[in-house]
Amino acid sequence: MGIDPGLSRCGYGLVERTGSTLSARAGGVIATDPALPLDQRLLRLHAELRDLLTEAAPGAVVVERVFFQTNARTAMATGQAAGVALLAAAQSGRCVAQYTANEVKMAVVGYGAATKDQVQRMVASVLGLPAPPRPPDVADALALAVCHLSSQPLRQALRMAGVQP
Repeated sequence: MGIDPGLSRCGYGLVERTGSTLSARAGGVIATDPALPLDQRLLRLHAELRDLLTEAAPGAVVVERVFFQTNARTAMATGQAAGVALLAAAQSGRCVAQYTANEVKMAVVGYGAATKDQVQRMVASVLGLPAPPRPPDVADALALAVCHLSSQPLRQALRMAGVQP
């Protein structure tokens, strides 16, 4: 399960691998009301993610690593949401991984500076969807899951060779 953290809109996407085929099982957005106090918004986000993780029971949870944002206020809110997502994932007992947006774009599109539209189109193509996932938060969450599942063979080979990925 991929999680694109955000305080106003937190995207999630569940991807399943059957053999070499990836398919989307679920995707959506958890929204919090900006009129609520911050602590209540974070509590709601945590509760929704906890319930989602319990229901979906993914093999792993991938949360976007907040690497850089030009707006400090947005970076703080995204960082707080990412912390809540990491907490919910850890509490669920699932394997937890993080990737930066550039790492995801490189893995999914092949270009670290890909646009949102390029990511959405490639996610649709890889997952066999009839149209690009919308809103972009869902596409980003699905892309995180695709990135993780696609990198697993390499990560396993590195671990077997004694290299920590």
